[in-house]
Amino acid sequence: MNTTLPIPATRWTIDSNQSDVLIKARHSIIAYIAGSINKFKGYINIHENAIEDASIEFCLDINNKDTKLEQIDTHLRLNDFLDINEFPYINFKSTSFQKINNNINFLKGELTIHNITKIVELDAEFIGIKTYEGVEKAVFEVVGQINRKDFGLTTSSFNQTGGIALGQDIKLIANLEFSV
Repeated sequence: MNTTLPIPATRWTIDSNQSDVLIKARHSIIAYIAGSINKFKGYINIHENAIEDASIEFCLDINNKDTKLEQIDTHLRLNDFLDINEFPYINFKSTSFQKINNNINFLKGELTIHNITKIVELDAEFIGIKTYEGVEKAVFEVVGQINRKDFGLTTSSFNQTGGIALGQDIKLIANLEFSV
């Protein structure tokens, strides 16, 4: 009788130096917020190249002068978009992870922008496992669409932004790297 024990899932922890977030709104701004400045915490459990469980938390200091912010349109500033002077942090803390199948996963959590916290559901995609300089890395992408008005971000009228209308939605894309 040959009994094979199941292989347990491997826990991977987030690599804060290699993780980043892109914040984007149509017709306005793209802000790339690098991970080396900001705080990322979390883990994913991977079994046979599939995510079994995930817990992700990050705090982005969008007012940090060392952060490289790339703005496409010079008429708009990040402050018009997120009111960074008064509320310079974006926080996310996952509360649940739902796996539908190998390609469809949802990460639910508390997102705080402009000092307002809302429960959001984000799409989570496991990109795969790669080896960089002898270290295995698991790459995970989290994407979500967030309504600016839900977070009290209504200060950017047509006149305040140099005559360019801001999109109502914020697109949040987090590229997260995990290692064993």
